[in-house]
Amino acid sequence: MTTLTPHPLRRVLNDEAHARPYASIPSPARLTSLTLYYDYDDASQREALVDLAQALGLPAPAGNAAHYTAYAGDLTVRWSLHAEFARYTFILAGDFAEPFDRTALDRLPARWLDRLPGQVLVALHAVLLKGGSASSPDEIAARWFGGGELIGSRIGDGNGIAYTDLQLHPDPRLSEGFSRYVVLDEDMGPNQSGRMLQRLFEIETYRMLALLALPIAKEQMRELDRLDVVLRSLTERMGKPDSRDAQLLAELEDLSTRTEQLISESQYRISATRAYYSLVERRIGELRESRLPGMQPFHEFMERRMAPAMSTCDTVVKRQDRLTDRLQRSTALLRTRVEVLHEEQNRALLASMDRRAAMQLRLQETVEGLSVGVLTYYAVSLLSYLFKAAKAAGLHVNAELATGIAIPIVAVAVWYGVRKVRDGLGH
Repeated sequence: MTTLTPHPLRRVLNDEAHARPYASIPSPARLTSLTLYYDYDDASQREALVDLAQALGLPAPAGNAAHYTAYAGDLTVRWSLHAEFARYTFILAGDFAEPFDRTALDRLPARWLDRLPGQVLVALHAVLLKGGSASSPDEIAARWFGGGELIGSRIGDGNGIAYTDLQLHPDPRLSEGFSRYVVLDEDMGPNQSGRMLQRLFEIETYRMLALLALPIAKEQMRELDRLDVVLRSLTERMGKPDSRDAQLLAELEDLSTRTEQLISESQYRISATRAYYSLVERRIGELRESRLPGMQPFHEFMERRMAPAMSTCDTVVKRQDRLTDRLQRSTALLRTRVEVLHEEQNRALLASMDRRAAMQLRLQETVEGLSVGVLTYYAVSLLSYLFKAAKAAGLHVNAELATGIAIPIVAVAVWYGVRKVRDGLGH
């Protein structure tokens, strides 16, 4: 029997299609969702889940699991791990009196909640009611939202209605409070109710994650204004004839370094913001919402509130790019000018060297002439003594005449010898 060889990632890729399945939630039910932002330490998140499972007597989660679902009576515990956040969803099925006074969190160990790792980015309570069991939107707003203006729409092709005000309402477990959602199940059923609620929770989570870049963008906008002023001042100084190019170049390099620091500080967060905003838009589209009379739907609210924030982030990225381009052009221009100046200095230096070489050549020729004269003088002097000695020895030699005749001969011989020596040194 032939044994086929599977791809090492086949199981992982296949199971990815079933990751984080939707819950089936019959109405009525109360839900609480917590999104914990953590700094790349998923080990502590997994340990917290193990502690919760032990405290509630639930099956232990797999060591490398990215999602977990378990049931403790009427309480459902759902957990999912993502790149930079973990989300818990607690579902408490059955009737209730006041959904936001007694929530699913009351079923959890208080000690576990106090030790929960990470920072709470999203905390919300939701209630799923049977259609027809709730009052009018105004009464819902007055009863559960403090009379504030609601955001809402029909969802799931009109089979349900969702209301919220996206405000933080007081809760003893969190000083800043919890958001609230009210969802009416008119004809959704447990499966569609679970999908719609999960999409609402994801919209809130991705909305908050997308807005994490906004404070960074606002802070960098001021810093970019300052850098832009500095660059403009440097550019103006470059145009002055008495500018010190080396100092200007050093200042431009410092400015480039600071710009690169700004980009590195914001690049990941702003890129993540665009991805999260795309997820918000996708999840809103999956709600398949239709407008309720006189009420702002989710897509309109998100567009009006988030689009300016996204534009701010995009503007910061564009300004970073423009500043980088200007710095590159200014640096290239200044470097070119410095190189041209160096070339001019080099040409002047070479010309000076040529003049020195010509002077040295003339001096050498002068020295050669003097050397020929000196050597001729000494050689003729020696010959003169020789001629006088020969005359004294009795030879018929006219010493003065012989000395005179020897002068041109010796001079030519010395000149020729000096030229040969010089030519030999030249080679």
